[in-house]
Amino acid sequence: MTKLAFFFLLALGGLAAGSQSSAQSPPSAPACTAPLKPAVEVNLYFGRDKPGGEVSEAEWAAFVAEVVTPRFPDGLSVINVAGQSRAVANQDGRERTKLLIVVVFDAPAHHEKVREIVAAYNQRFGQHAVFRTEQALCAGS
Repeated sequence: MTKLAFFFLLALGGLAAGSQSSAQSPPSAPACTAPLKPAVEVNLYFGRDKPGGEVSEAEWAAFVAEVVTPRFPDGLSVINVAGQSRAVANQDGRERTKLLIVVVFDAPAHHEKVREIVAAYNQRFGQHAVFRTEQALCAGS
């Protein structure tokens, strides 16, 4: 498990438990006022540390183009964030992180796509986990 995922599991224990159950069933759909529709926001936190260094911007861009975009072609957002955890013996572990945000209207059909993205990232970059949250919301353009 990456240091970032470890941090989130410790610091957000209740939320992390909730995100585990969201993988089994979609969050409850809110009552939305037109033109908004019920949707789910999926947040994936990709720690960039990898064996022998860090996932580069070029490697990340290729991963998004090859793995993420084909699964969510309608759009997504990526934000650079800084993760922090107390990973080992009171030493602060810091890790640059990419936050991928996708709003989906096809819950729970998106679960398999998310699993594929996480598995591909873990395999490609030697990771053990990608932290994930989901929340129900109203969305539309």
